[in-house]
Amino acid sequence: MKDDTTLGGQAHQDTVHDSAIKHVTGRADYTDDLAEPYGLLHAYLGLSQCAHGTITGMDFTETLAAPGVIGVLTAQDIPGVNDVSPNGKNDDPIFAEKKVLFWGQPVFAVIAETRDQARRAAHKARISYDILPHALDPIAARDAGMGYVTDPLTLRRGDADAGMAAAPRRIKGRFAIGGQDHFYLEGQIAMAIPGEDEDVTVNVSTQHPSEVQHMVAHVLGCRSNAVVVNVRRMGGGFGGKETQMNLFACVAAIAAKRWNRAVKIRPDRDDDMTATGKRHDFVVDYEVGFDDDGTIRAVRGDWYARCGFSADLSGPVTDRALFHCDNAYYYPDVRVSSHPMRTNTVSNTAFRGFGGPQGVIVAERMIEEIAYALGRDPLEIRKRNLYRNGQLTPYHQEVTDQILPRIFEELEASSDYHARRQAVLDWNAKGGVIRKGIALTPVKFGISFTATWFNQAGALIHVYNDGSIALNHGGTEMGQGLNTKVAQVVAEAFQCDIGNIKITRTTTEKVPNTSATAASSGTDLNGMAALDAAEQIKARLVEFVAERWQQPREDVHFVPGHVRAGDHLIPFRDVIAAAYRARIHLSAAGFYKTPQIHWDRATGRGRPFYYYAYGAAVSEVSVDTLTGEYVIDRSDVLHDVGRSLNPAIDRGQIEGAFVQGAGWLTIEELWWDDKGRLRTHAPSTYKVPLASDRPRVFNVRLADWSENSERSIKRSKAVGEPPFMLGISVFEAINMAVASFGDYREPARLDAPATPERVLMAIERLRHGSGRG
Repeated sequence: MKDDTTLGGQAHQDTVHDSAIKHVTGRADYTDDLAEPYGLLHAYLGLSQCAHGTITGMDFTETLAAPGVIGVLTAQDIPGVNDVSPNGKNDDPIFAEKKVLFWGQPVFAVIAETRDQARRAAHKARISYDILPHALDPIAARDAGMGYVTDPLTLRRGDADAGMAAAPRRIKGRFAIGGQDHFYLEGQIAMAIPGEDEDVTVNVSTQHPSEVQHMVAHVLGCRSNAVVVNVRRMGGGFGGKETQMNLFACVAAIAAKRWNRAVKIRPDRDDDMTATGKRHDFVVDYEVGFDDDGTIRAVRGDWYARCGFSADLSGPVTDRALFHCDNAYYYPDVRVSSHPMRTNTVSNTAFRGFGGPQGVIVAERMIEEIAYALGRDPLEIRKRNLYRNGQLTPYHQEVTDQILPRIFEELEASSDYHARRQAVLDWNAKGGVIRKGIALTPVKFGISFTATWFNQAGALIHVYNDGSIALNHGGTEMGQGLNTKVAQVVAEAFQCDIGNIKITRTTTEKVPNTSATAASSGTDLNGMAALDAAEQIKARLVEFVAERWQQPREDVHFVPGHVRAGDHLIPFRDVIAAAYRARIHLSAAGFYKTPQIHWDRATGRGRPFYYYAYGAAVSEVSVDTLTGEYVIDRSDVLHDVGRSLNPAIDRGQIEGAFVQGAGWLTIEELWWDDKGRLRTHAPSTYKVPLASDRPRVFNVRLADWSENSERSIKRSKAVGEPPFMLGISVFEAINMAVASFGDYREPARLDAPATPERVLMAIERLRHGSGRG
């Protein structure tokens, strides 16, 4: 055990991810790596083969006769409630009963001795349907009268109609924004182990252990205290394991209790992509009124979302799209509305940014429209419309921490933006096959769950009598470094080396009623809860040391590897050993709830966000106008993480988020055929960014002068979601390259993703001067 005055891994230091070596050597245990109990069974889902229909028959004769099959589960075999909706709407069945509502909806599960046997037997079932009409996209659903899956929201401030009428210039447009598959490296997986009485233990890859606990109890008809949910780590989540894991955990648990044997379920990637939700795609109708100098006067907009057959998290996702429809810009008069449309597709769900990116990109589209209408550099229009402190957002939260002017100034200089933009213009003026584009785009992203009650966290710390520390909290590790950051907070509190701290798996047995690790709040919430627990133990130790070494309490201090009491310098582990013998309580449960936040959805007013994270990126691209393909020549990022807890991890998060955001807008395309089948359901048909797609030159810097003005954990800021939107700079740069074919008289108006096909069609439109068409 290391315990000296040369400490590593405390807050604000570059510290190696606690599982990094295990990741690259293959020693990291994921759910599929856990030792399998004797007699383990395997489950496999049977998925519907129509987008909308009434079930007229289910024949499992061949399935039950297949080798190794133990049985089949259908809706009738669920002992509790056939529902895993995360919002209490009772609209998300585990298994379809009378109707199927999308192609790929689970109808049954086969339980067999091996996974291969279960998988093969599932395909032998014969399900018959009476086919009904279906609607797949949000506009078709609107026109078909499908209705909403949840209540829509309207945000308004001022008089948008009057402001629009008075604006000297106005532009209307429609923007189709594609969805995105999470494409986590580790797919959905759960293993349930039955216990005595009603007990069941579920090892699962989830971002929300407490919700899995609640859902398993819900479908088994038992209380939550009978269900234990364990999560050591995930191989990626990005929001796809916030609610979508409920289905798999519940199927495993139902089967485990029915046959009193452990059961594991792990779908193929094709079935995983078909049966689980994705980022919401939107069709947005927008209108912006502005002055001749480019100042925005009024904005109106309607966000139509493809939500799927059930509500899932579509309410808060579409709410957040509206919360971020302004991005970094002040709209004096504004009215924007969400339209969460019911469609015959899988229910879309949380994804990094949680609807925010689909709001931010519309703000950037409007800025681009204004710039081209006036013949200006879009950066000029962006800077003209930036929020000033004291101004109100569309949801009436005052902006008080605006730092984008400084970020812009520094990034313009460090990236040599203006000279490079002129070089791009000069290059394009020569004509030729390769056209270039450059764009600088910002992000202002609100941090907190908009469901106020989720802004709480718990932690548990044990200090053992040898001075070693066990740390547990309610957050989940999905590769983002949460456990490392929280351990750094505890290491600094006790002034010990991070190697002295054991980070234990997330389990509902230790910390109850946890919130999802989502909304970029994992470190903020769990770090503060862990600090609270550490401070409780430290307070007891200070009192003990002061009495034992006869010193005033104010003269007792934790210093590297030791506790100083006046002139006495006692090794930390000696203090702990003495405290144990003196019967001092060396364990504490910590708790934290985010202060000062409130939100009234009925009035569309409040302070839903504790603070904002800011950033900006400059991207330059080259577009091959014969193929529509592009390369990112260079990207420069300056991002605000407050006073970083771990600069190395934060830079990694920014780099990964940027590339994922660029992938969403350029490469990753979801496509359904006219029967409602998702045809982009595997790596062969759904493309994600590769290492070769990263910017050729990639400069990422932290705004290290920034400190969070609010009392967040160690003055840091959240980093998981905000930099995702910096990938919009790539999309905007591609738009500029395409717009060169119209001499920049009008924007390219590319829908997202800007696939090579869309790029080529936009070039042709501009070449032939067809305008908006």
